[in-house]
Amino acid sequence: MPELPEVDALAAFLRERAVGHAITSASVTAISALKTFDPPLHALAGGTITAVARHGKFIDLTVGAEPLHLVFHLARAGWLRWFDEVPKTILKPGKGPIALRVKLDDGAGFDLTEAGTKKSLAVYVVRDPDDVPGIARLGPDPTAPGFTLADFQAVLDGRRTQIKGVLRDQSVFAGIGNAYSDEILHAARMSPYALAAKLTPEQVETLFTALRDTLAEAVAAASGRPPADLKDAKRRGMQVHARTGEACPVCGDTVREVRFADSTFQYCPTCQTGGKPLADRVLSRLLK
Repeated sequence: MPELPEVDALAAFLRERAVGHAITSASVTAISALKTFDPPLHALAGGTITAVARHGKFIDLTVGAEPLHLVFHLARAGWLRWFDEVPKTILKPGKGPIALRVKLDDGAGFDLTEAGTKKSLAVYVVRDPDDVPGIARLGPDPTAPGFTLADFQAVLDGRRTQIKGVLRDQSVFAGIGNAYSDEILHAARMSPYALAAKLTPEQVETLFTALRDTLAEAVAAASGRPPADLKDAKRRGMQVHARTGEACPVCGDTVREVRFADSTFQYCPTCQTGGKPLADRVLSRLLK
């Protein structure tokens, strides 16, 4: 799933390449991806893209003089494929991975694609980004210059939930998902199961520093890369996420995994849990 650093890089790419160009057409081939009907998708045609913004994991294109907003969320298996010359092939609704195709006045454009059978990619055409429910309920952006340690502490206070879930909750922190929460907790040498409300001030400061540093490094690594390069760059930068069975680059212990019904996370026992492996939730249920 693309998270804050990759989505930030995609937004920057579109800002550089698409701003100033008019949309000549926007076509949805996966009807379920379009979550709004007023304004209609065809209202974007003829409008010039004047700005591109990121809200958490959402990308927001401002279109036209009386602006509309083309907003999309790539979900778990979505991606943006850029073309300097959009293919002339006719799209067939319901066929293939393409959910949306946008053509610009210079012949360039992009597809939004989604792999797999579970379709969660979402496209919205709205008059205000806050009309998108997922944007309206976003928490603070943890990479914002004005987001301080005191702000971070205030968010964690009273949350008697596991810190892994807190970091991933978009209503708490905008933009962090499964991969970067693994990386942040590894950098902080903290168990994913630690309760947010029970962290000491020193642990909160360590976690805040790990969060800011991890995301800043990932944003810098993604910056300036075209969409086609971002996935591989993300994988190369991971210390523990998606590295089950490999050696931890910090201590050499074996990276372990915990499985849930529809997701997994990775961690290093030596760095994060005092050497004690965490119970695998799926395996534990199977053995009962």
